[in-house]
This record gives sequence, structure tokens and C-alpha cells, in this order.
Amino acid sequence: MYKLVCIAGKIRGTEFTLKNGENILGRDSGCDLHTPVQGISKKHVSITVTDDVAYLKDLESANGTFLNGKIVKRGTVKNGDKIALPDTILQVVYVAEKKIIVKKRVSDEEEEEDEEVYLTGGEAPASIPGKLLHLFKYKFMNAIHGINEEYEWRILFGIILTIFLVVIITLTIFPVLQNSKDMLMGEIAKRGAHFADEISRMNSRALEQKLLDQVNAKFLKTEEGVVYFDLFDFEGRIVRPVERMNEYISDPFSVEAKEYASKQRKGNDTFAKPLPGGEIGIGKKIMAFNPKRAEMEAVGVIAIRFKPKTLIVEAAKSTKLYMEALVTAAIAAIIFFGIIYYLTLRPIEEMKYQIEEALRGKRKNVDSRYLFNELAILKNAVNSMLSRIRELGSEEGDAEFDQLEEDTPYVDTLKEFLRGAGVPGMVLNSEKAVAAINLEAEDLTGIRESSSEGENLLDVSREQGFAATVIELCDNSANANGTSQDGEYELGGFPHRVYVTSLMGKDNFAKSFYITFIKDE
Repeated sequence: MYKLVCIAGKIRGTEFTLKNGENILGRDSGCDLHTPVQGISKKHVSITVTDDVAYLKDLESANGTFLNGKIVKRGTVKNGDKIALPDTILQVVYVAEKKIIVKKRVSDEEEEEDEEVYLTGGEAPASIPGKLLHLFKYKFMNAIHGINEEYEWRILFGIILTIFLVVIITLTIFPVLQNSKDMLMGEIAKRGAHFADEISRMNSRALEQKLLDQVNAKFLKTEEGVVYFDLFDFEGRIVRPVERMNEYISDPFSVEAKEYASKQRKGNDTFAKPLPGGEIGIGKKIMAFNPKRAEMEAVGVIAIRFKPKTLIVEAAKSTKLYMEALVTAAIAAIIFFGIIYYLTLRPIEEMKYQIEEALRGKRKNVDSRYLFNELAILKNAVNSMLSRIRELGSEEGDAEFDQLEEDTPYVDTLKEFLRGAGVPGMVLNSEKAVAAINLEAEDLTGIRESSSEGENLLDVSREQGFAATVIELCDNSANANGTSQDGEYELGGFPHRVYVTSLMGKDNFAKSFYITFIKDE
């Protein structure tokens, strides 16, 4: 609720209560705020009140409307503003309505239950999608929240993004690389099978007679990539190479190839296996034609260990491709991290800035221009807190308004300064009434202390222009927290500089004014 209090003029001390809606002030008796003062138009100014905000509009008055010393046509008024009209100064006062707040005592058990529901989510929904979401939010995510208690959010987000990056690259690149490796393994297995078929073709006559000792396998020693081979019978006796002839196999892969061949006597499949050191083992049965049975039969086994350069090159390429994909994805992830991080941070920074503005009284509520529905709960809570702070501040302000500080000590202080001023000067109290004036100022202004003490300056001054100038300077000084203000006025036929300094009280209201007059040289 707003009020207008007349602090200077013929109707000084009069109060007007402003209702919600339009309030018209003027000399006409039909106006909402009737002010029978000469100089004020019949309909001088309109003040519209909407909730906690008041708007002023000059109604094309003859002498104009001054708001805080400046002529205005329209504007917003707030608590403490001064509206100057002819021979009248009104001060705007905002009186907050008292509200009864009912407080409910919450027991410790209820607080614990609320906290438990906040952490565990309470009972899970009956639907399957709801259950899955409940498990994810209150079971799985609780573990992530626990990590967040140890690490900053941005660090945790970076760790999660890195894990996501490695997992995605691994799941997408590895199958492709594995497929390439399998294709290479298949080609090498075919090569080993070709060697076994070549031995069967070159030594068909000896193999038909099962003369394994006469088998020729010298070409294997010169083949690229072959690091070791054993040609042996099903008893495990080596027949080639010659240097290990009649020995029994001892190489682990040769033993595995013999076991595989013994289990697959009727088939002619190739046995391939990756070995340590980047090698590949190929095992295959040696087949020969049996004229008695008129069919092909296995007469021996060949085990070859390859270390082809293509396999080394393929492994190097696979590693290079994986690292290139990882680096490329890491660069994209850094950009993505920056976008998400600052996209999340901007609404929070905006809210922080708006809260600071609200605490300084520059705005009423926090209202983000960014669409971030997840912050709506926090925004509503902050707005409720700001509203409560304003209510508490209004209640304290009302208490201070009801018990305004006396201006007598401040007036007495400035009187002491006036005694040794040495120049024409005077002291006014908080209501612009004359408190003291020295002899030099009496002669200059024509105002006598004996007859004017306690009277408003407008009532005792011979020149209304002089009084209006001094009062305007007083208001400007009060609005500037006591800073000295100066103006020019002609006194006794000579131009003088008028200096006004106000003494502020503990309640932030001007309590007295010190005015001096210096003749321009």
C-alpha cells in the first residue's frame, strides 16, 4: 500500500492513501486526492498503483510535475521519492501489509522420512517402464552420485565421457578389425592347405606306396613366412625335415595338429590357430590315393608355423586405425564437453546474477530466458525465498518508519558549525523548517531567526523562488546520501552560490541541512 505524505507547503502533514488503480490529484473537489493549493491544476497528476508498483503521469498541468528534482511527464515512483508541485512537496511512502504466516512444526521423524524418499525415491511404480526408470534413477545413479561426492561435476562428466568414448570406439572399430584379421587368417590357412596339397601332388607315387621317408618337402624351407614345419605320420614320427627325421614330435602345435587329425580321420579340414609371438599355426592331413579301396586316405600330417609379414603389417594398421579413431573421437568429445558444460553453466550463472540483482533491489524475481525445465524447481524455491526476504525487509522497514529517529541532535551539531562559519548560512531541520540563521544570512535573505524559527522555509521566505531553490538542493543532497549540492540565486542584487549539505541519520533519512551563501566575484 502506498501513501503520499506532504512534507512541505500549506498542507504540510497531510496524508493521502493511494488505492489500487488510478488516483487523480488536483485542485478539483472531484479528484481522488483533493489538494486546494494555488498553482496546482484542477487535474494535475495521476498516480496508478498496481500491486507493489506505482506509476506517475502528468495530466498536462500548467506548472508541471517534478519527480526528485526533475520535471517529468511520466515515470515509476518508489518508496522515498519526492513529488514537487507548486507550493507543495509530497513524499511517497510504501507501507507493506502485515501478513500472518502460519508455521507448521515438522517432527524429526517426518524430516527423516522426507530425506529417505528424496534419496530412495520411495515405492517403485507398478508399470515395467516406470520400474526400469526408478531402478536407473535411484539405484544405478546413486552410485554415480556417490562418486560426485568425491569429484567435481565437471571432472566426473569428463570421466564418464571418456569411458563412453572408449567403449563406443571399441564396439564399433574392433568388429571391423577382427573381421579383417579373420579374413587374413583364412587366407593364410588356405596357403597352408595349398602347401599340404602341393606335397601330396609332388609325392603322389611315394605316398600311394606309403613311403613317407621318400617325400620331398624342401620347398617349404624357402617359402616366405614359414618359420617351422613338421611332417609326421599318425604315430608322431617325424619324416621331414631330414635333420629331425625319425624323431617324435615335441612342438606343442604339432601335438595339437596330430590330435586334431586323429579325431578327423575321414575329413580333410584345415586346422588353424593363432600362436604367441605373432605366429599362426596351420595343420592339415596329407592325403594319398589308395588303389585297393579306390579312395583318398590320410597317410600323414603336416604342421606349419607361419609368421607372415602381412600379419605384422595388418596388426600395425589395426593399431594405427584404432588410435586415429580414438584421437578423432577425443577431439570431437572435447568440443562436445565444452558445449554441454557451458550450455549447462550459462543458466546457473544467469540465475546467480539475477539473485544478486534481486538482493540489491534491482529486480523482484528470478526468471531465466533459457529453456531449462529441470531448474524450474530451484527457480521457484529461490523466488519464494526472495519474496520472504522482501516481506521481512518490509516489516523491518515499517517498524523503522513507525519509530523515526529524532533530528534534534543533528540540528544541534550543525548549529555549532554555523557559529564559526564566517559566511552567510542557515540550518534547516528534516522538515525544511528554519532551525538557525546567522546575522549575515538574515541581512541577505530578509529572514529573521527570532520570528522564523520552527517555521517552514516556504512560509517565511519573501521570495518563493529562493525557497524552492533551497528546498530542491536539500532534496538532491538527501537523495545523494548527504553529498554537497550547489546552485545559483540572486540575493541582494548580487548573484550568489548556494551550497547545501545534508546530515544523514541512522535510518538513512536526512535529519538536518547546512546552507551557506557565497557571493560570486
